[in-house]
Amino acid sequence: MKPKTIAKCALLGLALSAMPLQAQNKVNDSTKFFSLSRLTVGGYGEAVYTRNFYSDNMFRYSHAERYKDAKGHGRVDLPHVVINMGYDFGKGWTMGSEIEFEHGGNEVAVEIEAEETGEFEHEIERGGEVALEQFWIQKSFGKGFNIRMGHIIVSIGQTNNAHLPTEFFTCYRPEGEFNILPCTWHETGISLWGKVGNWRYEAMVIPALNSNMFTNANWVKNGSASGYEFRVANNLAGALRIDNYSIPNFHWAVSGYVGNTFNNDLVTNESERYKDVKGTVVVGTAEFDFKANGFVLRGNFDYGHLGEAATISSYNKNQNHQSFSPYPRSLVGEAAMACGGEIAYDILRPMKPKGDQKLYLFGRYDYYDSYIPYEGALSLYEWTERHIMTLGVNYYPIKQVVIKAEYAKRFLKEQYNDEPAFSLGVAYSGFFTR
Repeated sequence: MKPKTIAKCALLGLALSAMPLQAQNKVNDSTKFFSLSRLTVGGYGEAVYTRNFYSDNMFRYSHAERYKDAKGHGRVDLPHVVINMGYDFGKGWTMGSEIEFEHGGNEVAVEIEAEETGEFEHEIERGGEVALEQFWIQKSFGKGFNIRMGHIIVSIGQTNNAHLPTEFFTCYRPEGEFNILPCTWHETGISLWGKVGNWRYEAMVIPALNSNMFTNANWVKNGSASGYEFRVANNLAGALRIDNYSIPNFHWAVSGYVGNTFNNDLVTNESERYKDVKGTVVVGTAEFDFKANGFVLRGNFDYGHLGEAATISSYNKNQNHQSFSPYPRSLVGEAAMACGGEIAYDILRPMKPKGDQKLYLFGRYDYYDSYIPYEGALSLYEWTERHIMTLGVNYYPIKQVVIKAEYAKRFLKEQYNDEPAFSLGVAYSGFFTR
């Protein structure tokens, strides 16, 4: 044993001997409580370069002809970098947590301006978000019944259920679901889930969405956001997901959500005019995936409906106009829908490469409309209806790492300009402990 190690052990022994017996027992108990073999640490991350061959001007839809010959724009991005950690306490009790840095996190600094009067300046050096996406405690009573409490993933739709970058082929998450539903959707609530035979179920009680945050471009996507230090939960919602694995190599699932979204905010309106307004959001989804003989096929369909969309649109347009107000003050559609499908083939499979190498050629089609207007709506926002075709490759040198390249094109209605783009990305997903 090295001298430094001997010295450390001697100091620890002296410290323990100086403690009262009760304190020594607490130290011994804490060492028994923690075990590295019960700790899991992992995560995932993505880096993407994109060249968009169309204008990014804010008026590109309202005055499309002006931007028909735009040279386009490029960007680099870190869509998601996530660190997760879990622990098995024993006796059926486990913990899970996940911290997510979206688009590089948020860099804010206070600096002294040397060239002016030496005054302090508040600098925003980089936009982005940092979020605690998961933090839950779970009690397992067996394979068929588990209770999870805390901040959990709301697995409504295909992308929320399989959002790791190694679980989809495009450089960014598939566009349809991503633009009409929260993604990745996470809320503080309670989940009951389990597996029975070839079936898996999950039922959740969570805070309802907030209709003040709905928009024409993203329907209810931003309804799970909160500008406060807490999430308002005047109204609660229910969510349900059912998965089936009865057929080898084939998986299908359905999921649904229902909740009243009006007045689910810190500022509410109790006037007689709005006393019966509920703003009920109902979402239903269906999905499948198939993997065999080097082929991967996936598909999804989502449809959602918002009750009293005309009243909520009028209410939102007249929201508080203060400069720091979090409300987008946008019209919102009565419904939204998205569907998509992709097919891929591993061209290395016939060569039987060593290890987990795979090289997928893939094609994907998406359609979505984030603003299906209510009857009598004055503004139709026809640019919200889009078709997207994507062709690309995914190379997996190992199971946990993927390099992606793709060419995608959005097709809008004829009065608008189509939106082609090329993207190149690299991503990983895996655990650092076993």
